Amino acid sequence: MSSAPGSYYLPNPSAWPIIGSIGLFSLLLGFLLLLNEGSAGPWLMLLGACIIVVMMFGWFGKVIHESESGMYNEDVGMSFRMSMLWFIFSEVMFFAAFFGALFYTRALAVPWLADTDILWPGFEGGWPTAGPKGPMPIEADTPVSDPAAQFSTIGPWGIPVLNTFLLLSSSITVTIAHHALKMNSRGNLILWLGVTVLLGVIFLYFQAVEYHHAYSELGLTLGTGVYGSTFFMLTGFHGLHVTIGAIMLTVVWLRCLRGHFKPDNHFAFEASAWYWHFVDTVWVGLFVFVYVF
Repeated sequence: MSSAPGSYYLPNPSAWPIIGSIGLFSLLLGFLLLLNEGSAGPWLMLLGACIIVVMMFGWFGKVIHESESGMYNEDVGMSFRMSMLWFIFSEVMFFAAFFGALFYTRALAVPWLADTDILWPGFEGGWPTAGPKGPMPIEADTPVSDPAAQFSTIGPWGIPVLNTFLLLSSSITVTIAHHALKMNSRGNLILWLGVTVLLGVIFLYFQAVEYHHAYSELGLTLGTGVYGSTFFMLTGFHGLHVTIGAIMLTVVWLRCLRGHFKPDNHFAFEASAWYWHFVDTVWVGLFVFVYVF
């Protein structure tokens, strides 16, 4: 039944939180075993991942059913919005730490090491660098014949600028879809939200192409010293967030096909759109500070 004005909806006891905890614990334990070459590691990780997927379908499905049944009031909606904003804030801090590692290494650690002989005598510093024992950088986007001896960075004016255009365009299309939902224009909502998901998938495709090019032709890998580790740490985790955002928008799109959401009640759409705008904003920072400068 619907919540009365001034009241707060309390869900019935549920097994989904403990099921999710078991899945996360199994995934983490399997990963630790994998790092220590335990034979059960991959299987335990797979089990944990499967449990998490089942939990997400079951728990989210229950929340969707409660929402569509009119069991939530404005207070519950506000708690959802505050929770999503705090979650995005935690993600901001997550990327702030990664950008901080990049800035500290590039602006402070490398120049300082170049002025001392504490660790590696003769180290000249400069950026990009793989360290004094690592491969030497050459001109951007130049195929290398011996990846063990040198590596090439990825210039900004190829795939990176194309991906920037794709993500910025997707921010526009998801905004158009949001306005269509508020105007109760279901056809435009489904069209432009579908275009948003498609743009996200195309972005991920080109990022995979870029990674293959970096590993197979440029000698740029996760093991290419501090430059390689920071490059793949930032772009890789951002790619993971694009994947998560695309999955969220896909679920919302499927719900739109089923007639879910109303012009004045569509928190799941708003939350996914907020997350997508956050992902797009982070990419602009990546493009500027990883690829351009």
